Amino acid sequence: MTDSVQSMDAARPASEHQTLSPLAVLLITFALAVGGFGIGTGEFVIMGLLPDVAKTFDVSIPMAGYVISAYALGVVVGAPIIAVLSARVPRRTLLLSLMGVFAVGNILSAMAPDFWSFTFLRFLTGLPHGAYFGVASLVAASMVPPNKRARAVGRIMLGLTIATLLGTPLATFMGQMLSWRAAFYLVGGIGALTVALVWYFKPKDKVQEGASILRELSAFTKPQVWLTLAIAAVGFGGMFSVFSYIASTTTETAGLPVSTVAVVLALFGIGMNVGNVVGSRLADISLKYTIGGSMVFYIIVMLIFANFAQYPVVLYITVFLVGCGFAPGPALQTRLMDVAADAQTLAAASNHSAFNIANALGAALGGLVIAWGWGYAATGYVGAVLSFFGLGVFFVSVWLERKTGHA
Repeated sequence: MTDSVQSMDAARPASEHQTLSPLAVLLITFALAVGGFGIGTGEFVIMGLLPDVAKTFDVSIPMAGYVISAYALGVVVGAPIIAVLSARVPRRTLLLSLMGVFAVGNILSAMAPDFWSFTFLRFLTGLPHGAYFGVASLVAASMVPPNKRARAVGRIMLGLTIATLLGTPLATFMGQMLSWRAAFYLVGGIGALTVALVWYFKPKDKVQEGASILRELSAFTKPQVWLTLAIAAVGFGGMFSVFSYIASTTTETAGLPVSTVAVVLALFGIGMNVGNVVGSRLADISLKYTIGGSMVFYIIVMLIFANFAQYPVVLYITVFLVGCGFAPGPALQTRLMDVAADAQTLAAASNHSAFNIANALGAALGGLVIAWGWGYAATGYVGAVLSFFGLGVFFVSVWLERKTGHA
């Protein structure tokens, strides 16, 4: 069996791709991608508005950084818990509930009276993040033939990657011109719009036969689920290691003016979108080659970045390529659907917990080598090492699959 058709159709709800028209599939996918756009905008906008938040609540910028950690913690904790507890909830109802919580959480964040209530609200707002992407990916994959699943997942993730290019800069600009609170009102509005779109376009569905909390928990008894999550948690750490300190790398290492940082961030965002589109197409050809090849690609790009980031042209090119490293995202999400068998919701949602672990791991290790005096470009070495370990986990996964004869 080729890995391009490891569809595990038992988890497909009534072969929706045979009952929905192409227009219906397009509209549902658009509605779900709008939700991804809102989540991506809300997750990253705070990074550009941190000084404004710190000033409002009269705290230091490092202290204000706790709100970023609080949101990430919400993602890590919320994804598996919600996926398990909602095992008997129809996917349409779950999507509406998750995006409703996200919308309300952002609106209440904009109204927060003090720092600690704001931090707590960011934690609550992060809870539906992973579960939404997981369920939305399952819905998207169920609406297309098996050989187009990764592209369907990629279209949902396109909302997230476009947010890094358009949504976050727009919301940041609005927050700087008006108030950081306005940015969160905007994100809350996008969440509310998603609720309306999903309610209107997504047909009602039924709970899958045999769905239960125990069946979802069975995902964590499968070694391949853990190995795939480990690839995401470790292998993607390099991207976040570089991205977390890219502004300082641009100004301190490459000696470019502050105004150039926006250009570098835009190149990273363009790279993420290119990687998402290309990676999803490659994943429909071969999940395994896309995942393994991406880790090798990462190692090479990270080493070039670490050694030549002081040259502006090389910096521009490698930052774009680091963004392209998002390519295995749809492949990992799709592989989790395969290896989890009929416990797909928990596995798919947990993928985004793994990404947030990668975020924390990459940023922490990148900060460590900078503190040791190795310079900002040394974050590329961190990325290369993490990608090497991700590649190692990938090889273990392939070896185990061949040994046991199944994914």
